[in-house]
Amino acid sequence: MHHVTSADGTRLAVHDTGSGPAVVIVNGALSTAKDAAALGAALADAGLRAITYDRRARGDSGDTKPFSVRREAEDLAAVIAGAGGEAAVLGHSSGAVIGLYAASLVAETGVPVRALFLSEPPFHFGVHEPAPDLPSRIQALVDAGDREEAVVLFQREAVGLPDAMIAQFRATDAFAGVVPLAQSTVYDATLARELSTPTDAMLAVDVPVTILCGQQTFPFLSAAAERLAAAMPHAELIISPESIGHRLDAHAATRILAARLA
Repeated sequence: MHHVTSADGTRLAVHDTGSGPAVVIVNGALSTAKDAAALGAALADAGLRAITYDRRARGDSGDTKPFSVRREAEDLAAVIAGAGGEAAVLGHSSGAVIGLYAASLVAETGVPVRALFLSEPPFHFGVHEPAPDLPSRIQALVDAGDREEAVVLFQREAVGLPDAMIAQFRATDAFAGVVPLAQSTVYDATLARELSTPTDAMLAVDVPVTILCGQQTFPFLSAAAERLAAAMPHAELIISPESIGHRLDAHAATRILAARLA
């Protein structure tokens, strides 16, 4: 592990494995670089250089307030710069939104994105959008020290999980593992609000775009992938039978990336 420094001074923890064309993995909500370890190993085995990092307010990375969506894009730019100045980006869920947004700012950041692989980006396109005050309500719970309820609120209103599923998850050891990431849910909720629909600049990015979607995932994510593909005629949409329940299958993703980057 090593660190790079983002434009606002935030130190980001980076893990680098393998050699070959560089791929920066951008995780989704309630996850850290460790959650992408298996994906990184599979990419490395396929002859690619896999770079994972803890997004701000997660794992071994720092945080600097006030938060802005642009700062997440600057974080990704710093990781790419640290990797040598050019990389493909594989983003999952909110990480896919960040990847596409960062690519739309290449003229300003000066860090080129070679190709984009967008796994189930949760764009709402104006349908069933999270409440405008959701980030502030989550932040209030975090500030009050109630991180568990902050995570639950995020899962209920930003992700849209039913209470029964949340209760099931809350009873597992995994729930305790994500509670320390509560502050980051404020940022993902902000992202969901501010980029609930891709901007014109995001739709016009001039790099190869591959949209990935599991065959068995949440219906709104399937709809979002199809709508994004329709709005980006140059993009390729791939439906992966192996990716189930909003989880990106490492071997399926590796097969797709290796075929396009080797």
